Amino acid sequence: MTSASLTLDPAFVVAPVNRRTFGTFVEHMGRCVYTGIYEPGHATADEDGFRKDVLELTRELGVSVVRYPGGNFVSGYRWEDGVGPRDQRPRRLDLAWHSVETNEFGLDEFSRWCAKAGVEPMMAINLGTRGVQEALDLLEYTNHPDGTTLSDLRVSHGASPYGIKLWCLGNELDGPWQVGHKTPAEYGRLAAETARAMRMIEPDLQLVACGSSSSKMPLFGTWERDVLRETYEFVDYISCHAYYGNDDGDTASFLASAVDMDHFIDSVVATADHVGAELKSSKKISISFDEWNVWYGDRSRRTDGPGDQWDVAPRRIEDEYNVTDAVVVGNLLISLLRHSDRVGVACLAQLANVIAPIMTEPGGAAWRQPTFHPFAITSRLAAGQVLRIETDSPTVSTARYGDVPAVDAVATYDEGRVALFAVNRSGDGPVEVTIDVSRTGATAIDEAVIVHDDDPNATNTATAPDRVTAQPFESARLADGKLTITLPAISWTAISLTQ
Repeated sequence: MTSASLTLDPAFVVAPVNRRTFGTFVEHMGRCVYTGIYEPGHATADEDGFRKDVLELTRELGVSVVRYPGGNFVSGYRWEDGVGPRDQRPRRLDLAWHSVETNEFGLDEFSRWCAKAGVEPMMAINLGTRGVQEALDLLEYTNHPDGTTLSDLRVSHGASPYGIKLWCLGNELDGPWQVGHKTPAEYGRLAAETARAMRMIEPDLQLVACGSSSSKMPLFGTWERDVLRETYEFVDYISCHAYYGNDDGDTASFLASAVDMDHFIDSVVATADHVGAELKSSKKISISFDEWNVWYGDRSRRTDGPGDQWDVAPRRIEDEYNVTDAVVVGNLLISLLRHSDRVGVACLAQLANVIAPIMTEPGGAAWRQPTFHPFAITSRLAAGQVLRIETDSPTVSTARYGDVPAVDAVATYDEGRVALFAVNRSGDGPVEVTIDVSRTGATAIDEAVIVHDDDPNATNTATAPDRVTAQPFESARLADGKLTITLPAISWTAISLTQ
């Protein structure tokens, strides 16, 4: 058996844990909304048509913020379609996902759903087919108290101000698939003008400029540079989006996906800081990693269409996740926490059914995918300060990233309580890990859980919803300031220690 060693020290502080790291994403795509979070007539539906079983799972997941309504969907969306009496709302063609949008669920419903779920709304603005005036109209409707046409319209719909503070200035407008695709100069100018105007209404808004839709885009780097040259003084965040899959069967590289996320974040931070230096600004731009997940490129998995039909809420990319996927998701969360000094928002895409931790069936059950567990446990245990960990680990050879450490980890420290999150990215066998926690003063293991299965392809289904779950981690031992664990191949663990 190979061995690794980790060292924790409360002096090795990265930054405070940011609760917005544990965001998710609700888009009008597939069944995320309809028969996902919203299904009037379902046995658990409340008076607003919200599935209470999904609301309960959302709370258990520990979600802090939810980005809405897209995603690609937002680049052709008219927010006015989703307010007021439902029976008067128009049906529209959604070009992004080749669907019919009924608008039965819209801004008013989303705001009520957020209140019931206990999450902060993150609103995306259509800068694909619309512009500055429409953004100002939306802000007036959502946030202004009363006394104007649009704020009084909201009041007539029975709603107090929604108080939305976090806004995305469009979505992935570097992508040629996007309705309203733009060049960096076109988008940067529009985003700057929109941000400037919105701040005339509310100066303290927190605004996200679109970064590249992935680090593999031809303009990656130059897009961020050119957009930030226009928007630097008007925005707070630049977005990152990344999805990882194992379609080619290269499991070793897939398990090391967090290496790519680390590099992605570091690259965007370097670009942002370069622009800040150019502009002689003392301001620092943060990262909004507002789309991330495992996503398999084979869209035929649990998918209907698109074909030639324009359907309401057809199945789209309903990936069925396994243990290996859960370990990767847990490792990506480690990467996000490790960069808490610059990552201020992160959104797992998406919340229900569409590449999601929560699955439902129309009229039927809701259940947790394996990826649910590392997210929920990390959200629950991570608190206080994120600590940098010194790691000495054997390596794993990968085709994409070269040799990478088999063991990856991060920790948090909060008034004597330590939370350790670690993965074994090796598929070859277990690793014995010794963690020096003597400087933390920890004397007892409060909780130790592991996500692992002898079958790394094991999944959860409606008929076997708990085939994969977080199990007690019996191998964890703490003595004389040393925590010793044996991490099985392809596993994720969380351990909470107290003084």
